[in-house]
Amino acid sequence: MTNSGAHFRILLVDDSSVVRRVLTDVISSDPQLEVAGTASNGKIALERIAQLKPDLVVLDIEMPEMDGLATLAALRKKYTRLPVIMFSTLTHRGASATLDALTLGADDYVPKERNSLGLAAAIDDLRHDLLPKIHALCSRDLVREHRQPKAEHKVPAPPPPRLPEHRIDLVVIGVSTGGPDALCKVLPSLPRDFPVPIVMVQHMPAVFTKLLAERLASKSLIPVKEAQGGEKLETGTIWLAPGGKHLLINSSAQGMFLRTDETLPPRNYCRPSVDVLFESAVKITGGRTLGVILTGMGSDGLDSCEQIRRSGGQVVVQDQATSVVWGMPGAVARAGLADSIKPLTEVAQEVVRRVMKSRTKAGPVTSQDLTRGAYVQQGK
Repeated sequence: MTNSGAHFRILLVDDSSVVRRVLTDVISSDPQLEVAGTASNGKIALERIAQLKPDLVVLDIEMPEMDGLATLAALRKKYTRLPVIMFSTLTHRGASATLDALTLGADDYVPKERNSLGLAAAIDDLRHDLLPKIHALCSRDLVREHRQPKAEHKVPAPPPPRLPEHRIDLVVIGVSTGGPDALCKVLPSLPRDFPVPIVMVQHMPAVFTKLLAERLASKSLIPVKEAQGGEKLETGTIWLAPGGKHLLINSSAQGMFLRTDETLPPRNYCRPSVDVLFESAVKITGGRTLGVILTGMGSDGLDSCEQIRRSGGQVVVQDQATSVVWGMPGAVARAGLADSIKPLTEVAQEVVRRVMKSRTKAGPVTSQDLTRGAYVQQGK
């Protein structure tokens, strides 16, 4: 939660009066939030946005007359910066539509289905999921508009450059809020012959991660797969942690292997967790690890990035200006653990540069090397 004292007005859009009532109760339980209005379909919602000027919209996907995707597309033409959280079902159809919405410019999503412990527990679960996201997205725009100047939001300078201590043999990526769109921009920019394995954690439920892996695979030159556990970790594949399970790296005489685990408790309220993956990587590869932290809420990845740096590995984070929420990368940067802070469009290039530099005796990667990488990406 934010301690700024700011007051945020929320518009709720859902065709179910019961859902609108539950969401109203959840949001109204926070003294810094106010339900400015509700709408039962997208057409009404667009009218209410113009009238009420909310700070954020919670938008259902499946609605009569004008569904969530059509509403979002129309909304983004006029309100490019208005935060939108999709309220989606945990079905294949709902997950696919949610990924479409994130591509169209939605900032985040909250699943409708909750645990089976009863209504009170489900509402409490929703409260813990939705309210922090509302605060993070609304506060993000306050910071960007300089209406909330705070020392902790100042962008730190990267630490002095360090000579690579080890050859990089593994890249691990952690991402949350805004992640699907970020990954759709980063992964296609990696060359087909990228020389080390890549393993990723994106905070998402199970049905979402399978679909996300398929979508990323359709855009990337390197195959992208959802990990099942037991796969040998080799170059030529990018592995995505399955939703609801931690993903770890184990080693044997035959090499490195992936392991999934749903018995370990959530870490930083997340399963899969960035810290769990990164820490398992450090245990196996030590300073031969490059950690990448992209946009996301919270601080998952902070502890393990400290371990990566302490072991002699390297860390790259996304900058504040291009992050949907500068929580995870910001925590690492403010702790002085980032070797490089880059805008999203430069993250892939920075990863390639650092990996290649660590793996050659010929010195730093030149602009011609990077151009050659782009040449390979175009299938030339």
